[in-house]
Amino acid sequence: MKMPSNNAEETALLGMDDIELRNIQLQFPSARRFSGEAACTEVRVRTDRGDILVAVQGDRNKPAIITYHDLGLNYSSFQPFFGYVDMRALLENFCVYHVNAPGQEEGAPSLPEDYMYPSMDELANQLNYVMGHFGIKTFIGFGVGAGANVLARFALIHPKKVDALTLINCTSNQAGWIEWAYQKMNTRSLRSRGMTQGVLDYLLWHHFGRFPEDRNHDLTQMYKNYFTRNVNPSNLSMFIEAYVRRSDLGICRNADTIKVPVLNITGALSPHVDDTVTFNGRLNPNNSTWMKISDCAMVLEEQPSKISEAFRLFLQGEGYVAPLSPTKIVAFRRLSDAERRRPCRHSSVIRITENPISEAVVC
Repeated sequence: MKMPSNNAEETALLGMDDIELRNIQLQFPSARRFSGEAACTEVRVRTDRGDILVAVQGDRNKPAIITYHDLGLNYSSFQPFFGYVDMRALLENFCVYHVNAPGQEEGAPSLPEDYMYPSMDELANQLNYVMGHFGIKTFIGFGVGAGANVLARFALIHPKKVDALTLINCTSNQAGWIEWAYQKMNTRSLRSRGMTQGVLDYLLWHHFGRFPEDRNHDLTQMYKNYFTRNVNPSNLSMFIEAYVRRSDLGICRNADTIKVPVLNITGALSPHVDDTVTFNGRLNPNNSTWMKISDCAMVLEEQPSKISEAFRLFLQGEGYVAPLSPTKIVAFRRLSDAERRRPCRHSSVIRITENPISEAVVC
């Protein structure tokens, strides 16, 4: 038999009757965003350098966790992680206080031109006002980048007020010449022209390292949109300038160092790996742990399950929480699935593990 030619196939297809598809409904996953499931109560706290916004998540009668964010972000960047199903089981035992640096919250008005933005040490001192406002005696710190540096400074000055620290991409030394030059250009651009492409590229590199779109296009696009639409450029320039002018922590493994237990975390693809190694070399090895998470840079977004497990084991090892039984964790996961599932015909649930809260139900 002779195989039909391409022309014969095309003629046969064109001669077929149109096929009408009925009762087909397309549903697309919602846009990636920061918002998590747990509700937060926003409170303005008065300090010696103006009011700051603190978002409270959980029962205030329980032990406190204080978070502090990185450059270009605010407390909303923690919500997906702390709303992650495995974290929800752990956070039954805690109340989380998300601290925002001055003027960094969404929708914040531009700070006055004559406003003297707090230094990194002064940002750390503002935590005393947060503790006094909410009646917190001690807390567990959870910081990323610039926020990790703030919490480390506070722990050095007030070791009795801090129970433990989980620090991600923490830098312990002052800015080098290359960082100083880049950040100076960024602050100048933010003040004069707003969020330029150069500043946007630098922020993406700061959080994700090189070639982030090759690893996770959706997550990168979400952050691009956030930096462009939700960040006040003038206020961000002040925060960046305070960070680039930071002083060395002045710690040494064999002398004065952070006295509280420290979980020091970075991602294998993060541009801050060397900074965390240097920081680790200045900590007491008896009460500190360094972790490098593979295949990621922004660990809270790209590897939430590994970070939640590390954080849980860290707190258990320090005696702050009882071990969670596998049965309880499974129960929380099933409850989370039931809450998210929408009425539709039988279908599978696709979990986007890079962003723990954003899940899509394919109907």
